[in-house]
Amino acid sequence: MYTYSQLTQVQRYQIYALLKIGHLQTEIAAIVGVHKSTISRELRRNRGRRGYRPKQAQRFAQARQNKAQARIKSQDWQQVESLISLKWSPEQISDHCRENQLFQISDEWIYQYVYKDKREGGSLWKHLRCQKKRKKRYGSYDKRGQILNRTSIDERPQAAEDRSRLGDWEADTIIGKGKKGAIVTLVDRKSRYLRMGLVKQRTKKAVREKMIALLSGFSVHTITCDNGKEFADHEMVAKALDAKVYFAHPYASWERGTNENTNGLIRQYFPKHTDFYDLKQEDIVFVEHQLNTRPRKCLSFSSPMVFLKNHSCT
Repeated sequence: MYTYSQLTQVQRYQIYALLKIGHLQTEIAAIVGVHKSTISRELRRNRGRRGYRPKQAQRFAQARQNKAQARIKSQDWQQVESLISLKWSPEQISDHCRENQLFQISDEWIYQYVYKDKREGGSLWKHLRCQKKRKKRYGSYDKRGQILNRTSIDERPQAAEDRSRLGDWEADTIIGKGKKGAIVTLVDRKSRYLRMGLVKQRTKKAVREKMIALLSGFSVHTITCDNGKEFADHEMVAKALDAKVYFAHPYASWERGTNENTNGLIRQYFPKHTDFYDLKQEDIVFVEHQLNTRPRKCLSFSSPMVFLKNHSCT
């Protein structure tokens, strides 16, 4: 799968040589290692009166790039930086600027700006979510023991699977430094609305009480948990909230993808090795508000808070 990137001058000389030999655009794309549309666009935009010439093509492309950079003013970049510091993604920032008619800027330009800043010793890149490759988790499926009277996710109603209603939640815990303390996270599958709470000990009682407190007053049809022993009191949670609790298959985190993704966003604020004993309730409330008011692509760039408000009566 190809992703668009700017051609280099070396690639432009390569394109020129292949054209002279008589290769077709599709063949040139395969040899250069880009999509065929990149070659088509290059020949259309950077061709001069005497045909395609690599040095001239490089000048045309550079001039166009400089013009685009100049279009974005320094105060605009300052606004972009402030949103990056709030851990907004480049795509979210681009859409926000367009929707509010501030200025036009693509997410690709923002990524280039961030990585240029990194090369110059800046720290904007630290606010981006994805900074390292995920590691595959190994281990047998029975190390965490069994929870009594579990109901498999296979029996979860289709409405929860389809995200066709509010009130289908996914549950998990984020563990603090030294496995001391944890954050209970609950995310609504449809609205992506987040509830999170701090527990000093990751016991089934503490997690049960926190889940009930966090979801009281909200619509709750189902809750889907992982197989951690902290969810062993699931029957009491179900009774208190008048809901059904289901369990994903062991080590199948993709079955709770909404929750896993949200936990990744939370980790931007509370990285691994954060001592949760140092956290206060205000810290939890701050992060919850930040994520619930952040625009999401999956919600057509509405925020979970606005989405929940607009759909709670439908």
